[in-house]
Amino acid sequence: MDPDRITAVVLTKDEAANVEGCLASLPPGVGALVVDAESRDATREIAERAGARVVVRPWTGFVDARRAALTMAWTPWVLFVDADERLDRTLRTSVLAAPEGAFAAYEVLRTTEFCGRPMRGAGWWQEPLVRLVRRDAARLEARPAAGGAAQLHERWVAQGPVGRLTGTLEHRSYPTLADYRRKFARYTEIEAQGVTPSPARAARALVLSAARLAWLYLARGGWRDGWRGAYVCAASAFYPSAVQLKALARSRSEARR
Repeated sequence: MDPDRITAVVLTKDEAANVEGCLASLPPGVGALVVDAESRDATREIAERAGARVVVRPWTGFVDARRAALTMAWTPWVLFVDADERLDRTLRTSVLAAPEGAFAAYEVLRTTEFCGRPMRGAGWWQEPLVRLVRRDAARLEARPAAGGAAQLHERWVAQGPVGRLTGTLEHRSYPTLADYRRKFARYTEIEAQGVTPSPARAARALVLSAARLAWLYLARGGWRDGWRGAYVCAASAFYPSAVQLKALARSRSEARR
């Protein structure tokens, strides 16, 4: 695929620490579009120095921002990369080697790092994600982990066959436990706002969390990562329960006003 046929899109919000490394990892010749949600740090300046086209847009949620970015791209193909992600050398080569006419979209395999090391299990190793899409043949859907209407955990759905690229998309989102806890708190709060509070749903989520923990730790290989795997599996298993409990707490707080 000719690099002139691809726009790489990166959404940013106060990503001065990450955006330069992300842009440097893109395939040679691919143009970059940074859609910035009114950063207060040097994100925009760094992105412009790296050669990216920068558009400032108020934050309206993950799904809406990506849909808007798709319309801003100037090429038939769009590669979506998060600011805390990096394409390894094999993936960069694979993007440019992908045949343009065979597929409507391509999956990449993402491995997430946790506390300085790449995970080998818990669903965080070689996770398939559609990221390279033909603009006229893909749509974005929200798939909140706990159900409900939150515009979160979005996935591209291709209107045609999907290929798979070789190499790894390196996700460097959680250098410390504190970083993970902050994102866990933020995402569960967003999802809780889109969930109808229900004691029955909260109880069911708590019951299912034990089964989900066992599945992540044993079947999905969380045990391979020692304490890091146990921590991620436990937090991921409890995530839907945290969403439901926050929704209940918010409902009760509003009822007391």
